[in-house]
Amino acid sequence: AEIGPLPYNSIGDFLVGACKQFSGQPAFVCMGKSISYAELERLSTAFGAYLQSKGLEKGARVALMMPNVLQYPVAMMGVLRAGFTVVNVNPLYTPRELEHQLKDSGAQAIVILENFANTL
Repeated sequence: AEIGPLPYNSIGDFLVGACKQFSGQPAFVCMGKSISYAELERLSTAFGAYLQSKGLEKGARVALMMPNVLQYPVAMMGVLRAGFTVVNVNPLYTPRELEHQLKDSGAQAIVILENFANTL
């Protein structure tokens, strides 16, 4: 009937804890390449710091327009760790659909795979 205290304050903190706990193990595999939890932690820290250096305020919405590639979990975790909100965007959206999603979500930044940049 009741949930006890949670061990983490946020999803970002939860992911960091998992990275520390499983640091030597593969976190994700895609197209024959894998990254370990330790690499995920290191790369997401660097990306989160980069986003913070761009002047976004805490809670800012950052759109991720990426398919299932290894860069997605790094970007997603970096956004969360930096204190921002992830807005997932379908990379197959048309320009009109993308415009609506970005306006509706209030996204202030977007991370996009080069293949889909023409839509933006």
